[in-house]
Amino acid sequence: MSGQKIGSRVVFLDTETTGLDHKSGHRIIEVGCVEMQDRRLTGNNLHIYLQPDREIDPGAMAVHGISNEFLIDKPRFAEIADELRDYLTGAELIIHNAPFDVGFLEHEFRLCNAPVNLSEVCRVTDSLAMARKQYPGQRNSLDALCKRLGVNNGHRTLHGALLDSEILADVYLVLTGGQTKLSLDQESSSGSVVVDLATSVDVSQLRKVMANSDELLGHDKWLEQLRKAEDGCAWDKLVAKH
Repeated sequence: MSGQKIGSRVVFLDTETTGLDHKSGHRIIEVGCVEMQDRRLTGNNLHIYLQPDREIDPGAMAVHGISNEFLIDKPRFAEIADELRDYLTGAELIIHNAPFDVGFLEHEFRLCNAPVNLSEVCRVTDSLAMARKQYPGQRNSLDALCKRLGVNNGHRTLHGALLDSEILADVYLVLTGGQTKLSLDQESSSGSVVVDLATSVDVSQLRKVMANSDELLGHDKWLEQLRKAEDGCAWDKLVAKH
């Protein structure tokens, strides 16, 4: 294991499979990973389709749309096992319904005689368990969370491991980010008062730090994503008012 502290990298992970239970012989056919550092997407993602050496259940195919024919020339898990293990090692894995994906992944590593206990090389966080704790008694599927939290998933017609990992990253940022609106002087939806920092903090003694070119570019890219949301980009609305 590398000297990197577990959790300093965050990887959002999802898999697609031939069916629901690896104990019944079902296999992974797609792995999608999205990397984040300091709550910023790095672009260092991992996306792999796999040949499972078995037929895909019709019910599973209806969910993800991946056909047996499409996977004929794809690598087998044993061929990418080392690459995947090295990519995941040292990261905090954020997975929606983690026991499902972890069970399949550890099963695949065992099948190629390279067993890995993910909890020993990664920190595994189940975002479904997080959502259930925050919204008890409500639907907490990825689609339900997108609707509740205002995350745009209109481009998602079928499930896909990489696409679902990208959506999960957006959901996680909102789920763990607290106040997401730029307005700081309104009452929050939970009934608690949001403090107006402009009047409660003496800013005259604060040091002004200008954003560098990379930070400005990242800011612009994030605004472009926000502009695709149904309620638009709050930053643009704030700038327009001034």
